[in-house]
Amino acid sequence: MKKILIIAFLAFLTTGAQESYVKQTNATVGDELVIGAPSSQGFEHIHFPKTNFIIKKGGIANYKALTGKTVIITNVDTSNGKNVVTVKRKDGLKFFNRIATVKINLDKAIFAGEIKS
Repeated sequence: MKKILIIAFLAFLTTGAQESYVKQTNATVGDELVIGAPSSQGFEHIHFPKTNFIIKKGGIANYKALTGKTVIITNVDTSNGKNVVTVKRKDGLKFFNRIATVKINLDKAIFAGEIKS
């Protein structure tokens, strides 16, 4: 009996975890988001070019400087079950002094803490 209760409790916990992850975010063009801290050395769900390409183009690859910057959604793509948005900086400057727009996998970036609504 104890084993059945433990298994039922674990099943209930995993169901709750899946439900909280599936939560969709409705993003529209013009919404503002704030870039958070990277989840690793670089951003995983914000698709910046690799560091060597940024440097080759003459940019400055400083990911820490992006923390707290406000971005505006310019395009929303919901194909293949993914919520991918294209963003640009609100202040009009370019990312790393070279990149005008960047694509973000919005659901995963919010879950990882890379983007804040």
